[in-house]
Amino acid sequence: MTRLLITGGAGFVGSSLAVSLAARHPDWEIVALDNLHRRGSELNLPRLEGAGVEFARGDVREPGDLERFAALDAIVECSAEPSVMSGTDGDTSYLLHTNLTGAYNCLELARRTGAQLVFLSTSRVYPVAPQLALALEEAETRFELADQQPLPGASAAGVSEDFPLNGARTLYGTTKLAAELLIDEYRAAFGLRAVVDRCGVVAGPWQMGKVDQGVFTHWVLSHRFRRPLRYIGFGGAGKQVRDLLHVDDLVDLVERQLLDPERWDGGVFNVGGGRERSLSLRETTELCRELSGNEVPVEPVEQTRAGDVPVYLTDCGRLFEFDEWRPRRSARQVLADIDAWIAADQERIGQALNIEAPVAGRE
Repeated sequence: MTRLLITGGAGFVGSSLAVSLAARHPDWEIVALDNLHRRGSELNLPRLEGAGVEFARGDVREPGDLERFAALDAIVECSAEPSVMSGTDGDTSYLLHTNLTGAYNCLELARRTGAQLVFLSTSRVYPVAPQLALALEEAETRFELADQQPLPGASAAGVSEDFPLNGARTLYGTTKLAAELLIDEYRAAFGLRAVVDRCGVVAGPWQMGKVDQGVFTHWVLSHRFRRPLRYIGFGGAGKQVRDLLHVDDLVDLVERQLLDPERWDGGVFNVGGGRERSLSLRETTELCRELSGNEVPVEPVEQTRAGDVPVYLTDCGRLFEFDEWRPRRSARQVLADIDAWIAADQERIGQALNIEAPVAGRE
């Protein structure tokens, strides 16, 4: 490996990859490409510079912005409009062209340069209606997946790659699945080397979380800035569950994939924290109260949003059988690391996200 391009390189995952890989492999030339569309992404530019990562202002939607890269060994495709609500207001252009046209342009770049492609996809490729049909058990603080499930690829451990793919899955999920299909075709037609990581919720410091993307960081931010929250849907009790993966654990996996492209070629893997690293919103609230020392009001909203599911857990069985990689950071550590990051840089983060700093002593 000599030269690596990370698209979406000033975003949360992209910048974390760039900074960490630069520290681990000082002989690598790492370029972070980003259009700085996401609020707060500009905070990552000093991090990239300090790590010795080259920043290139550009947009994956524009082929000309990728033509400057004549020689690459690998591309990590992190660029995306990741909001599950994106496009529901009727404006689908940015979502579709970033996630699908952008992936196509990256495939063409990989084809031209012979680079390996590591594609960060999403658990949202799995359709909504089949997930709503899964058998649940209700516990005191969360919903759980039952041992016996009516569909293949589902169990108490979560959703595996064998889960049915027929049905609607949000526009975000659809664009990412379409990009996965393009990758299959490029591998078959042009010998492209590629691996697909279907990530669940990834969280950690430097994530500019909001209600429809980065929910765990959004929860920690809201407690640090003493902003009210809502339990939306499924009765408004806050029992909906997601697993979460520390971004540093994802970096560990991507590094392994970059170091052995032939072995990982053609793989499609679920990547997440699994049942052991999962939280309900109610459980997340308790942890955030403990970490921040703040208590915020949480309003119950019974109506469920379109595209939402009560439980998503990542079954990583295929990945675990293939490789020795395992998540190492707990759910509590993920939240604690986010809280420590915010506490250490609260004013600057608040300004970047347009969040008013809390008044001292106000609850």
